[in-house]
This record gives sequence, C-alpha cells and structure tokens, in this order.
Amino acid sequence: MPLIQKGKVRDIYDIDDKRMLVVTTDRLSAFDVVFDEPIANKGAILTEVANFWFEKTKHIIPNHLTLEPLDNVLNTKEAALIKGRGVIVKKLKSLAVEAIVRGYIIGSGWKDYQQTGKVCGIQLPTNLQLAEELPKTLYTPSIKADLGKHDVNIDFDKTVEILGQNLAEQVKQTSLKIYQFSADYALERGIIIADTKFEFGLDENNQLTLMDEVLTPDSSRFWSSADYKVGTSPKSFDKQIVRDYLETLDWDKTPPAPTLPQSIIQQTADKYKEVQQRLMQD
Repeated sequence: MPLIQKGKVRDIYDIDDKRMLVVTTDRLSAFDVVFDEPIANKGAILTEVANFWFEKTKHIIPNHLTLEPLDNVLNTKEAALIKGRGVIVKKLKSLAVEAIVRGYIIGSGWKDYQQTGKVCGIQLPTNLQLAEELPKTLYTPSIKADLGKHDVNIDFDKTVEILGQNLAEQVKQTSLKIYQFSADYALERGIIIADTKFEFGLDENNQLTLMDEVLTPDSSRFWSSADYKVGTSPKSFDKQIVRDYLETLDWDKTPPAPTLPQSIIQQTADKYKEVQQRLMQD
C-alpha cells in the first residue's frame, strides 16, 4: 500500500478514496522528538486502549473506526504481522486544531502559571499548588507542528479564525464532554486523567468525527488516585516517566534524541501495560 504518512508513532497507508490503514508502532516520542529505542508492545497497547475509548465515547461523538477486519484489505501474512496494532479507518478532512483539555495543573501548564498566573492565556486563581485540580476544566487548543517541532498553543479566538465560530465551539464543547465522561469512568478504576489531547476531522457529510487516538498513555497524563497528593508531582501511568528522566539531562529537546537507559524503557513498558489493565477492567 502507498505510505501516506510516517508519523511520530503511527504509519498511515492508503487503501482507497474512503479508507486508510493506521499501524501503531512501538516507537516512542517525547517532547515531539522520536527516540531510537522502542517500547515493547506499546503499539498494540495503544491500539487496544484507543479502540476501547472509541467504543466508550461513541454516544458522545462518532469516530473514525470502520471495524473492518484487516484481512479485508491485507493478505493473511500481512494481517498477522500487524494484528492488534493495525486498524482500518475512514478518511476524514482533519482539523488543524488539536483539542487539549486540562483538569489539573501540571507540566507546561504549571510552568506557565508560575511565570504568569495563567495557563495558555487563561487567568487562574492565585495560590494554586502543583498537581492541584483546577477550579474549572480548561480547554487549551494548539496547532500541530511539523515532525520534530513543538506544537504551538493558541487561544480560542484563534480557533474561531481557523475553524469558524460554530465548528470551533463544537470542538470545544465535545472535547470537554469526552474528558468529563472519561475522567469519571477512569477515577472509578483508580486513575486520574490529569490532561489529554483529542484530534478531530470532518466526514463526507461534514460531521465532526473523533480520530487519531483517544485517551491513551501517549495522548494523556494518567495518575494513580491512591498515590495522588497535591503539591507533589504524582506517579504517572504514561510516558511521563520518560519526560521526568529527560528533564534531568542537559538536552535542549531537539533531535537527535538522547539514548534511554534500559531501566527507563522497562518502567515505561510496565506502566503502559498497567494502565491498560486498570482502565479495561470490568
């Protein structure tokens, strides 16, 4: 199949004018830089978790899955090769805006708040502590950058310029609705979703559709509710393990990526597996 795009983690192949094949690899991306060392079984875990959430949230918004078996478009050998990490999806007109939702103050939002009292231009109360739940869930969109470059935060007015008032408002409200539903669900299973990122496209009828991935350890920040304590950086169930390690290095967060120790790779693989098991338990 023709390769449409080789992303940080996903490879996308062309099937026909209505469908694509998305293969989620074991590649690791942090700070928008792709690392040489893979995380074992990461692609299969991300695929299973994303598909789980696509099913859970379909009452809120339709998604890009066709639910077709791989052998509809691949031979037996090819289908076996990417089983568990390949999905056939609808072709959509992707929106240029990435929808980021923050329920807690952490990461770049915390740094922003310390310097300005705001997160992405949104004024917040004084005296918030690290990892504290925000008084109100924030929608802080961004524009997707080219491979190897950092995404750029924008304000809501900018999304209106890009998408138009009605679509911009629909993306915002849908993102907040998905986050609230998913955060409540995860909390019952001992997981706090601190923040997450959604991507959307329009189908052939211009209906807003959820695409790419949803609520995975790559697109979200998951914490253990049992270990959560305001004022400290909570233990993570995602690639925050990698980010925390990288913050200790003298690295400017541009390619080439530093080599990761085997212990960090294994800890990250274990956390991906743990969040999958916790989220998908009955």
